[in-house]
Amino acid sequence: MRIVEGVLDANDTIARANRADFDDAGVTVVNLMSAPGAGKTSLLERTVRNLEGIRIGVLEGDVQGSLDADRLASLHVPVTQINTDPGFGGECHLDANMVRSALPAVPLDELDLLVIENVGNLVCPAEFRVGEDARAMVCAVTEGEDKPLKYPLMFRTCELVVVNKIDLLEHLDFDLDRFLYNLDAVNPGVRRMLVSARTGENVDEFRAWLGDLPARAGIGAAVKAPA
Repeated sequence: MRIVEGVLDANDTIARANRADFDDAGVTVVNLMSAPGAGKTSLLERTVRNLEGIRIGVLEGDVQGSLDADRLASLHVPVTQINTDPGFGGECHLDANMVRSALPAVPLDELDLLVIENVGNLVCPAEFRVGEDARAMVCAVTEGEDKPLKYPLMFRTCELVVVNKIDLLEHLDFDLDRFLYNLDAVNPGVRRMLVSARTGENVDEFRAWLGDLPARAGIGAAVKAPA
C-alpha cells in the first residue's frame, strides 16, 4: 500500500507542475477517458470540425501506433502522439510524467483548449491525474448497463459522462434507464449526454461543453488537487 501511495504522490507532484505550465500558457485541459472502442476519437472528429473560436489541440495516448492521431491530424488539428510502448513499459494509461515528457512538442501558446485522449481503459486512467482542469468519459451503449457498478472510480472521478452510440439502441438489449440508475448510484447527479458520434446526434451538446470550458471561471482550483 505504501508503494502505491508513493507512486501516486510522485505522480501528483508532476501533475501540479503540468498544471502550472498549462496555467502559464492559458490553456484549459480535458482528460477524456473511456474503454477501448467507446468512440472517443470519433466523437472528437465530429466535435473539432465546428468548434469555432476555440483553438483546440489533442494529446493522443495509445499503447502503440498513431491511427487515432492520424485521423485527427487530417482535420488540421495540432496533435501530439504519446505511445506507452516501449518508452513507458506499455502502460494502459497516461500518467503525469508521460504527459510532461510530451509537452515540449505541444504548441501550448497556440491553444485555448487541449484534449488529452487517454489510453482506452476503465481502471488505471482514473487513478492518475495529469494536470487536467476537467475529466470526462465516453461510455458506449454496447458496453452494458453494469459498467458504472463494475468500474465506479472511473465514473465517480468524471464531471461528464457521454453515452455514445445511441443510434444502436434499437438493435441492442440495453436498458438505458438501468444504466442511468447505476450511474447515479456511483456519481449522483453527474452530468450526462446521450450522443451518437456516427450520426452526429446531440454532438452539439458536447461541442458546447468543450467550448465553454476555457471561459469557465475557477475550473482549475476545483480539480488541481488529486481526488
